Amino acid sequence: MRYVSTRGQAPVLSFEDTMLSGLARDGGLYVPETVPTLSHADIAALAGLPYEEVARRVMMPFVGDAFDEATFADLVTSAYAGFGHDARAPLKQLGPDHFLLELFHGPTLAFKDFAMQLIGRMFEHVLARRGERVTIVGATSGDTGSAAIEAFAGLNAVDVFILYPHGRVSEVQRRQMTTPDAANVHAVAVDGHFDDCQALVKGMFNDFAFRDRVGLAGVNSINFARVLAQVVYYFTAATALGAPHRPVSYTVPTGNFGDVFAGHIAKRMGLPIERLVVATNHNDILDRVLRTGEYRTGEVLPSISPSMDIQVSSNFERALHLAYGGDGAAVRQLMEELASGGFTVSQGALQALQETYASGRASEAETTATIRAFARRTGETLCPHSAVGAFVAEQHLGTTPMVTLATAHPAKFPDAVEAATGVRPALPPRMADLMDRPERTERIANDLAAVEALIDRSREAQAA
Repeated sequence: MRYVSTRGQAPVLSFEDTMLSGLARDGGLYVPETVPTLSHADIAALAGLPYEEVARRVMMPFVGDAFDEATFADLVTSAYAGFGHDARAPLKQLGPDHFLLELFHGPTLAFKDFAMQLIGRMFEHVLARRGERVTIVGATSGDTGSAAIEAFAGLNAVDVFILYPHGRVSEVQRRQMTTPDAANVHAVAVDGHFDDCQALVKGMFNDFAFRDRVGLAGVNSINFARVLAQVVYYFTAATALGAPHRPVSYTVPTGNFGDVFAGHIAKRMGLPIERLVVATNHNDILDRVLRTGEYRTGEVLPSISPSMDIQVSSNFERALHLAYGGDGAAVRQLMEELASGGFTVSQGALQALQETYASGRASEAETTATIRAFARRTGETLCPHSAVGAFVAEQHLGTTPMVTLATAHPAKFPDAVEAATGVRPALPPRMADLMDRPERTERIANDLAAVEALIDRSREAQAA
């Protein structure tokens, strides 16, 4: 299996090197040169299997010779052993033909655990075999950071630096990043918003001297291994609802487009997905571009669903690469225009996108009302991001089963949930003391040189 850059000017890599590289050296994102497919019989055979076995069957064709089957099976089993539900990603029914896919039973109560727990183990295995050490940097709007820190804390061959926007994540999200005491993990509060953090990460990857000196690697959804691990739960949910014998649709609350792009990979593998609906909050750039073809960045407005407070959606570049037929030069031109404020998608590419994705948005008031309504109607407490998804999903219900992805546990956003329902959701017992744990973080200006200097200092101290 070979992986190519969306911008067409980086070396073609194996899965192992793609995973360790993160961002391509031409600034693009890696995508598989071809997408392996599963037959009707292969998909039907997944029904009722343990989550780990579905993961092995779905992911192994992408992995190539990076791991043998027995090793990969062991890594997958280890990754999900700590989840709080035996089904890993259980389905609940919200109403006629509307289902909720609970993706928050991992150690940090968010869907990012499905990818990060596995990536941590894959990194550890590969780096031990190679005898190498890497520096992982990531930007987070809340959940990626805590999942990465949880997955990599204490590993010998990895230093982790997570940049998060100061004052723009929930208290639970922040404390999940700042309370772990492992010396190799670092939470860094940046004066800015998520897009600023993401730009700093990309800036570090494009500073090749720094990148090579510290052995830079990335675990944001710019890393295709992250996207690949998220493909699995599309298969488990669909086969539970009758696929491949009938189609299924999905609504995905998203800001950085990685989770919904994983759905598109599942569809290309042969899963009968009728519609992929992109759900956004009032930072609705993805809804606007999918409706109009105009991608114009603006102010990032704070919201009660902060993980979607994004204007520069990294994984949308992968969708553009497919919509433009793999034309790296076209994607490079669009990304150059984005640096100046935005771009217009060509008519043919827009048609291709609209054939794959539908979209919608939820205002702050609509999000709060949805949390309240579902609590009353179904007894299900939704986090604000899941509520954005449920609100948009209800605008797209039909005769095909619709699955809304519940991306985080409601207790990660207790203020918003309490405001909507009058009830403050409790953290699971294993996190009951989270608010009492001491925090460890460093605040820094939105400045690339300052962040690189911090990383250099921390690595030197760790090595001493």
